[in-house]
Amino acid sequence: MSITKETLALTHAGVMIALQAAIAHAEEIQVPQCIVLVDPSGETLATFRMDGAKYLSMHTARSKARTAASINAPTGAMNVEFGVAAGIASQGGVTHLPGGLPIRFNGNLVGAIGVGSGTGDQDFAVARAALAAIGAEPV
Repeated sequence: MSITKETLALTHAGVMIALQAAIAHAEEIQVPQCIVLVDPSGETLATFRMDGAKYLSMHTARSKARTAASINAPTGAMNVEFGVAAGIASQGGVTHLPGGLPIRFNGNLVGAIGVGSGTGDQDFAVARAALAAIGAEPV
């Protein structure tokens, strides 16, 4: 029985590349966004609100990132009733809203990104641009 395991982690350089790519894509589609990157435990690595992005979307972007890290899957697929109940039980820490993606390399979860202030499709597109920029597995 092993008592240790090897893990991967995003470096601050990787976080900045992902953040810059997300911002660039949001500018390209002309939708100011709130962007949050977290580690696998849901702790914040970076947070950014673009000029014109909705203030309250910072909260949903953080919840999307934490949820995606927690379930190691995209957000938005939960049953709505379960998602609402989970959101209440977690005091907003979990959400069923689309826009959160896990960040994985070779099947290993290294974190997640949550994007908010656009439509669900726009939020996912911005998050996917960040994943592509750092060479993470597409989701």
